[in-house]
Amino acid sequence: MSEKKFRIESDLLGELKVPDDVYYGVQTQRAINNYHISSRKMRDFPDFVVAIAYVKLAAVQANHSLGIINDEITGAISQACREIIDGKMHEDFPIDMMQGGAGTSVNMNANEVIANRALEIMGHQKGEYQYCYPNDHVNCGQSTNDVYPTAIRLALVRMNKHLVSSLTGLIDSLRSKSKEYAEVIKMGRTQLQDAVPMTVGQEFNAFADNLEEEILNLDRNVKLLHEINMGGTAIGTGLNAVPGFAKLCAENLSKLTGESFVCALNFVEATPDAGAYVSYSGALKRLAVKVSKMCNDLRLLSSGPRCGLGEINLPPKAPGSSIMPGKVNPVIPEVTNQVCFKVIGNDTTVTFAAEAGQLQLNVMEPVITECLFESLTWLSNAIDTLKDECIKGITVNKERCYDMVKNSIGIVTALNPYIGYKTSTKVAKEALETDRSVYDIVLEKGLMTKEKLDEILDPKNMLKSHTYMK
Repeated sequence: MSEKKFRIESDLLGELKVPDDVYYGVQTQRAINNYHISSRKMRDFPDFVVAIAYVKLAAVQANHSLGIINDEITGAISQACREIIDGKMHEDFPIDMMQGGAGTSVNMNANEVIANRALEIMGHQKGEYQYCYPNDHVNCGQSTNDVYPTAIRLALVRMNKHLVSSLTGLIDSLRSKSKEYAEVIKMGRTQLQDAVPMTVGQEFNAFADNLEEEILNLDRNVKLLHEINMGGTAIGTGLNAVPGFAKLCAENLSKLTGESFVCALNFVEATPDAGAYVSYSGALKRLAVKVSKMCNDLRLLSSGPRCGLGEINLPPKAPGSSIMPGKVNPVIPEVTNQVCFKVIGNDTTVTFAAEAGQLQLNVMEPVITECLFESLTWLSNAIDTLKDECIKGITVNKERCYDMVKNSIGIVTALNPYIGYKTSTKVAKEALETDRSVYDIVLEKGLMTKEKLDEILDPKNMLKSHTYMK
């Protein structure tokens, strides 16, 4: 077994050994040594690695157009960026997502990997930075304080597409289930009490429409992430960036990604501002609340199988008990609930971190980023799981649903326009006390003819608004 080789690199704090076979450099190595916090690495979020490569590519193109970086170095940096965008060298982004320094380690990780790969492309060795330096060339006209938030925003835009795709799939499955059981009558409930009849189709279609709203809400909030502060450098004054750099960066990034990025109107305001993260996190929380509520409903509707509501059957996915034979638990809605709780908690963290910014920079962006990436990843995965392992396999107990409608006190509501609220209340009370049906009591008291009562209490006539029957 050959001995591992190292190269010596130096920075402000002195010299450090870096494995010779890696593309990252001394500042990345310090971050590896310093941060053992979350176990989540930058490379675990490919969209983030790709996003920062796009930002660096847009920047070097801008610097080349402005005559700041020559053809050879521009070509090498550009090729290195495109290789990262294509999925190469992602293993060389090993730093913990949770870190101090407001993202400096992330920016330098990208600068070092791109510089060292560019050196190879130009025929040099890793670490021969006199030919292509991480700070002077790859980071030319930039600061962590504009690169890092711009990369975060692009990554979130990319990840949002995955989430919307997953959400669209879930909505389609719910609509399919709605069509499948469009004619099955069941009892609607408010406050867990019998209300009025509806169909299973209406219930599942309501789930779908409820989630459809969230696609629009995500789209509204993701637009806020398209405003970037590239070119603002350290605090938004643009120090070390030449005139025109900011505008070119936004234009280049838009062309490269197909997204419409625009320069912030005021870079000094935009650099510490985390408002877009708060808004987008709020949209994720809102989606999580709705998905979780739907899972609560699915668990209630499937409760039983003999002693609960038992209106629907969730596909069995695992034995439900180590002691109770025959028990099957609603494990897929349960795990989805728990993911939603995590997203709601992450939103609280994002809110506190956004508020904790001070003066011209918010140094808490790493925890904002980790929370948003986690929420997006977990939500997408949970929604896919809910669709594939639960919704698609749901069946309905049609007779059970109909029997509950037929025996419900709630159908007395349909008699209000004919016998009045007060009389309807007396009928409902007597039905409850005597365990008899509303139907029998109305006929017994001569409140209505059998023909008219049959027509009014036909569940199909209670599913929508209509004029009073003569």
